[in-house]
Amino acid sequence: MKNSASTPASRRTAKGVLFAALTLALVLALLASAGTGQLAIPPAEVLGSLLHKIGIDWLPLPAHAAGDQTLWAIRFPRVTMAALVGAGLAVSGLLMQAIFGNPLAEPGVIGISSGAAVGAGLSIVFGLTLFGQWTTAVFAFAAGLIATLIVYFMSRADGRTEVVTLVLTGIAINAIAGAAIALLTFLGDTQSREQIVFWQLGSLAGSRWQQVIIVAPVLAIGMLAAYLVARKLDLLALGERNARHLGVNVEALRIGVIVLVALLVGASVAFAGIISFVGLVIPHLMRMILGPAHLPLVTASALGGALLLTLADLGARTLVPMADLPIGMLTALVGGPFFFWLLRRTRKRSGGWG
Repeated sequence: MKNSASTPASRRTAKGVLFAALTLALVLALLASAGTGQLAIPPAEVLGSLLHKIGIDWLPLPAHAAGDQTLWAIRFPRVTMAALVGAGLAVSGLLMQAIFGNPLAEPGVIGISSGAAVGAGLSIVFGLTLFGQWTTAVFAFAAGLIATLIVYFMSRADGRTEVVTLVLTGIAINAIAGAAIALLTFLGDTQSREQIVFWQLGSLAGSRWQQVIIVAPVLAIGMLAAYLVARKLDLLALGERNARHLGVNVEALRIGVIVLVALLVGASVAFAGIISFVGLVIPHLMRMILGPAHLPLVTASALGGALLLTLADLGARTLVPMADLPIGMLTALVGGPFFFWLLRRTRKRSGGWG
């Protein structure tokens, strides 16, 4: 009785500590990443540059003549995009795991990211401008939505999601998307081919404020929607029958969340390329710490995803001197072994969350 009574308090404490630690770590990572590069800028000067924009002169500006310009033209857009995309992909993974009832669901693993990349590739190769500067993002969203719907309907059997079918469907979609990307690479000119290679490898090297302005509101809307459906996802975790008895329209919830995932993934992939495993690793780790409640998990996953991708981008710029490694490669090196461990763990537990 004593242990059960102390559980809510201990979970609240764990949640507060986790949120504070993730926030602090993210702020430090952003400052370190913005100050790292061929032109090194100390964290105090990076923070000073930020504060100076809002009229606070407590800290010095960058000592180098080009320091402030470098931060605002190149570094700050890139680290901001890393945080936004990381948060979007992590929340996407959390939502997918909730609606599929499966810890193996993740945009990259089951082909959603590669499907969205095909949409972006179509826009690039054929020079489409139907929606102005939003065209690439819209096509990525539409293709990601189609891929998500295919996964959803193919993996459903007798009212539940089959783990094996889920993974196999993802393999099939990744194969088809890979073939489509190869065809687009063959059809495109030199510039288009370079951009398509960018989608396949994943990179934040070309991030600019114009792209941040497009991605930020889309991800903000997606995050708000994720908070709004969090309580219903908790009810869905009790089982479809119980959720229906409690007034949840299960199919409408699933379709709505699928569209939401496609929105988040499409916006992320459109400007960062295919970045796998962020949506697999982060939600699972946060769930191990916080438990199954989705409302705090949305916040924790967003912070954790932003932190992971910020650190991965920092590694991409610094691990090899004078080179910018593909960020998707680094996340795959971390997420691949984690996926194998999770798959083995899921088989042992016969599909439970653990």
